[in-house]
Amino acid sequence: MSYLTKLKGSPAAIPPSPSMKEIIFIAIGAFLAASVIGFLAYYTKQPIIMGSFGASIFVLFVLPDSPFAQPRNVIIGHFITTLIGLIFYNLVSSDWWSMALALAFAIAAMQLLRVPHPPAGSNPFIVFLLGANWDYLWMPTVIGAILIVVVALIYNNISRDRSYPKYW
Repeated sequence: MSYLTKLKGSPAAIPPSPSMKEIIFIAIGAFLAASVIGFLAYYTKQPIIMGSFGASIFVLFVLPDSPFAQPRNVIIGHFITTLIGLIFYNLVSSDWWSMALALAFAIAAMQLLRVPHPPAGSNPFIVFLLGANWDYLWMPTVIGAILIVVVALIYNNISRDRSYPKYW
């Protein structure tokens, strides 16, 4: 198969939409998770929110059975990618090439540790764009990831049709 043929895609059909009941359930879960971290950030005046959490919330409520949505992937994925971003930013260089290397190492580390969580892949970029310090590893990264997982654990299991997590 030629390269250009691959770019055309396969004849597979677009997956069907979930039911309206499922869409509403997902939207409420996303609202609750975002509200918990938003409320706590507002009232504690602590930075508990990071941009990649929006995508994490999507994965946890839209695709809860996915390996990407499992608690260890979310928490360790966010931790390791932020740590790598901080190491490269603070100890290597704050230049563009260091950011690119941080991303490459972060992706490799998630794969090596078997904790891929695609939203966490953006964390090295976030670290570089903010010029984050070492405290960023715990607040918002680890605390926020744990809070999102806790909401997903409680809310996803309210539904008779869901069982979350699949593994720890």
